[in-house]
Amino acid sequence: MLELLWLLLPVAALSGWWIGQRSPQTGRNYASPSRSFPDAYYQGLSYLLNEERDKALEAFTRMAEVDGETAEVHLALGSLFRNRGEVDRAIRIHQSLIARPSLSRRERSQALLALGEDHLKAGVLDRAENLFTELLADREYATPALGHLLTIYEHEKEWSKAIETARRLQRQGDGRQYRDRIGQLRCELAAEARSRGDTGQARQLLRLALEEDPGCVRANILRGDLERELGRYKAALKAYEAVAEQDPGFLPEVLEGLEASYQALGRPGQMETFLRQVIARSPEGALIVRLVGLIEQRRGPREALDELTLLLRRAPSLEGLRRLVDLTRTLEEPIGTRELQLFYELLDGLEAERPRYRCQRCGFAGRILFWQCPGCKAWATLRPIGEVETA
Repeated sequence: MLELLWLLLPVAALSGWWIGQRSPQTGRNYASPSRSFPDAYYQGLSYLLNEERDKALEAFTRMAEVDGETAEVHLALGSLFRNRGEVDRAIRIHQSLIARPSLSRRERSQALLALGEDHLKAGVLDRAENLFTELLADREYATPALGHLLTIYEHEKEWSKAIETARRLQRQGDGRQYRDRIGQLRCELAAEARSRGDTGQARQLLRLALEEDPGCVRANILRGDLERELGRYKAALKAYEAVAEQDPGFLPEVLEGLEASYQALGRPGQMETFLRQVIARSPEGALIVRLVGLIEQRRGPREALDELTLLLRRAPSLEGLRRLVDLTRTLEEPIGTRELQLFYELLDGLEAERPRYRCQRCGFAGRILFWQCPGCKAWATLRPIGEVETA
């Protein structure tokens, strides 16, 4: 029944348009019902009432074919087929519409856009790209065409074309939205340059990414990793520490690089100082566990346990609870083996099911950090999930 209602809505819209086109205001004859609605229309409604949807759509298709003036009917019917997943039918309808020599410029642009969307949904990206590119000459339809082209270029990993397209959209719309996106696209180019050994180009692209979007966490993560690989540990620390200023929630992603860089510079004690400063502002579980680990190495498990107990009262976390058990066992505190095993199993189960990242736009959640959301395809919208948040 819901599918039937879904199909009736566009049909009602077509009916309203049909009546409007034949009203006295349009200068057309509305006196005769037979001229207002062709037989195919009534036949289509009859099929709908009998829930024969395929026959109904065929009838409405014939209606569109009979009346050569109704470009809007073709467009609506083609969109209906595309939304139902019948892309081949939508393509045939829109192609037949474009072939008409009597189309106005606006109607032809509408049909080109619709046909491009058909091919995009069908995954025929080269044809879709050609159609959207042709539409760029039409000011009215250039913006939606650019949006579709950006989607195509990102899908095909043509990052330079995607940046150029995003620039054009940036001049027409939300500048902030496209600055973020361009920053991510430059990071993609930087990752490619780094993989082929062109570190100079990678560094330049990351600098441009940060100029475009100073809040681009990914650029500083990549920059820190690149500089550390090259043995430029001071530059690596500068990049990693900048992550804490941009978004402390991402700092666990660079803890290994931070500690390795401090060690390489002969300043291991600075890691503890840095972590204490960040935890004072943002007590993340992973940061607390890393700090406690450093304290255990330098001053022993008892002091580490005391520090952890204080921090957990302020910011409870699964990671912190696990570390508390480890330290208690190391100190041979009186806790039963069976209870300890049960506690570990509970923690393991909770940790295995807990997503680590969530998209701030569509809510997609998972355990892997994607810079482009698999759900809504937005860039840089996945953020680490605080453990208290998931409780």
